Amino acid sequence: MPLHPAQRLLHQAAFLKSAQTVEQCPPDEGLEVAFAGRSNAGKSSAINRLTGQRSLARTSKTPGRTQLLNFFTLDEQRRLVDLPGYGYAKVDKAVRMQWQEHLDDYLARRECLTGLVLLMDIRHPLREFDQLMLEWSARSGMPLLILLTKADKLKFGAAKSALMQVTKTLKDHPAPLRVQLFSATSGQGCEQAWDQMAEWLRIEDEAPPAI
Repeated sequence: MPLHPAQRLLHQAAFLKSAQTVEQCPPDEGLEVAFAGRSNAGKSSAINRLTGQRSLARTSKTPGRTQLLNFFTLDEQRRLVDLPGYGYAKVDKAVRMQWQEHLDDYLARRECLTGLVLLMDIRHPLREFDQLMLEWSARSGMPLLILLTKADKLKFGAAKSALMQVTKTLKDHPAPLRVQLFSATSGQGCEQAWDQMAEWLRIEDEAPPAI
């Protein structure tokens, strides 16, 4: 079975650099898709699954370890960004506030950002951090793809019910928004996520036509 065009490109993902501030980020050009999620939402696992790499984004049993903006190059004009996670991070309040300021600055100033993947644990959706990201998306008009992660932890009916509830809650969100089930373990939802990322990153199917 041929790879999805976005899957082929994402498989090329390689670490580019980490940045604490917007000034330290790569040049603001080309196209970027960012991944955000509160601590323990499964963000790193999702990035690794979507890129087909086991340890591109570091996973940890200690929530809140991602304290920097981590950039991954796909080609000369396309990148993924792993944004800092918040929530259970065992750091003092001043450090958490500093993370928040840098994240807000990135979201407000980054012109090449074309879409945001927001990851929520399906068992605990729409928490405080999620609401902050939704409010920012509404203000800026930034398109959102919400992945309800760890969908394999629930039975099919419960997972569908959670999907319907979140979708209903966000039906009046003013920015372009999609909500879907996702599991880094089973691969559920990968195809739809690749579809959305192909649109945001303007990835076209470059496979040769069948003869």
